[in-house]
Amino acid sequence: MRLGVISDVHGNLPALDAVLSDMPPVDTIVCAGDVVGYNPWPDACVTELSNRDIPTISGNHDRAVIEGTGFRFNSLAAAGVDFARDELSPSSLDWLRSLPERRTLADGRVTLVHGHPSDPDRYTYPDDFSPALLFGEELLVLGHTHIQSHRIFDEGIVLNPGSVGQPRDGDPRAAYAVVDVDEMVVDEHRVGYDIDRVAERVREVGLPERIATRLYEGR
Repeated sequence: MRLGVISDVHGNLPALDAVLSDMPPVDTIVCAGDVVGYNPWPDACVTELSNRDIPTISGNHDRAVIEGTGFRFNSLAAAGVDFARDELSPSSLDWLRSLPERRTLADGRVTLVHGHPSDPDRYTYPDDFSPALLFGEELLVLGHTHIQSHRIFDEGIVLNPGSVGQPRDGDPRAAYAVVDVDEMVVDEHRVGYDIDRVAERVREVGLPERIATRLYEGR
């Protein structure tokens, strides 16, 4: 079973398009949350994932749009949530509202969470990856930190595919991963995209300038 794994799209349609075009053949694609927030195409990104019927969980930005709450949000994050709430169509809002905080797939072999298995808002960094995070699944997918990393243990794989739409590991290219669950093999991928287009659109819609400039830095 080969899975394409994405997370933290954050309304960045050019990055999402680049990842989906670059991804090799897989049995299915899964998403570990935060489809919206920060960047200026929240509705198009939701539509792309929903039309493809990609199994997705809710991230903290997705929940903030639906519930009107923020998780330690700074001004950039808050601006992106407010923008998404105004831009999303009723059907896109319904799709976000339907997302669970946790999803188990492939007869329990794969689990998706956004932050941590016991707390969807907890940042789980690569140094925190350990077999203690696994509860019987062969693959645990995390998001939230925007840092691409994985560890393979005897008990299974812990993977953060990195962020499609706003990497924070010093590499500005969009991140994703492909996992062969049967063979216990993970391939981390990066793909370039048109950051200039995103930056221009950020300015056009009146989002904070720093949302644009940080994309060039991968921060």
